[in-house]
Amino acid sequence: MKDRGLEPDVVTYSAIIDSLCKDKLITDAFKLFSQMKNKGILPDCFTYSCLIQGVCNLQQWKEATRLWNEMVAMNIIPDVVTFTTLVDALCKEGLVSDAAEGVVDTMIQRGEQPHIVTYRTLMDGYCLRGEMDEARRVFDLMSSKGILPDVTSYNILINGYCKCRRIDEAMRLFDEMTQRGLIPNTVTYTTLIGGLYLAGRDMAAKELFQDMSTSGQPVNVVTYSTMLDGLCNNGNLDEALELFQAMKDDGLVPNIVCYSIIIEGLCKSGRIEDAREMFSGLTIKGLYPNVFTYTIMMSELCKEGIPTEAYGLFRKMEDHGCVPDSCSYNTIIKGFL
Repeated sequence: MKDRGLEPDVVTYSAIIDSLCKDKLITDAFKLFSQMKNKGILPDCFTYSCLIQGVCNLQQWKEATRLWNEMVAMNIIPDVVTFTTLVDALCKEGLVSDAAEGVVDTMIQRGEQPHIVTYRTLMDGYCLRGEMDEARRVFDLMSSKGILPDVTSYNILINGYCKCRRIDEAMRLFDEMTQRGLIPNTVTYTTLIGGLYLAGRDMAAKELFQDMSTSGQPVNVVTYSTMLDGLCNNGNLDEALELFQAMKDDGLVPNIVCYSIIIEGLCKSGRIEDAREMFSGLTIKGLYPNVFTYTIMMSELCKEGIPTEAYGLFRKMEDHGCVPDSCSYNTIIKGFL
């Protein structure tokens, strides 16, 4: 461009800044941003939106707020995308009632109407804090504004209720979805299955899993891992092993989470040799144990009275680039004691 006598403008700079932010090259993005301002080219709403989204992707919430304040100070009017991005950042920081709702109020005052993503973001923020009554209030507010909730909106609320073990309210929402003509998807079913197991209603979870299969909704690896975890935690190892095999028969490749659940189930059932065999065969399948898998095996080896072998695994996990966490250290220390 320079060779042809063309000077980059705000659109050119913003396009490259956007690309750098998406590639998480945030330092390079800010260098270009400074270069742009030094040349007297004023950033616009899109430029700031790209940077705010970029720092939010890296969980730099304070930097996002700083950019927002700088943008407002320059009298650059944020659009609905910018507002929603900041709302999302504040919600993830746990500031949903203190700051995020204030941003939405400012948004409305400036003539920008929140869209469904904005409301979903607020709902998710309240769900993260376990404030389900507030999340439901936002859900109802969205409906009163003429914005019809979609499957994702329902999934957010259902997930929140399940985590708070308010499973009856989650199931009511599930029924409400179908009454409104919305088709529950894989996420809906998987969330509810996990919630039912969490509430100790294992028979209802199994029935819902069957309903999911007959309804034609695809059962993915996350659904299977949720079922496997529920079965193992309820002492139904044999059923879990059958389901594990059925999963592979359906052409789904179990991930390390699925294997870790089965290994833990085998250990809890006293089948340590089967667990060791499965653990040692992971690398052949192209899978690498994570910190949870290693800790399960170390715990069982310590219980078996062979902490030296457990310590060997502890050192091996470091060599394989798997960083031990506090649970790993506690397990091996307890084993030696």
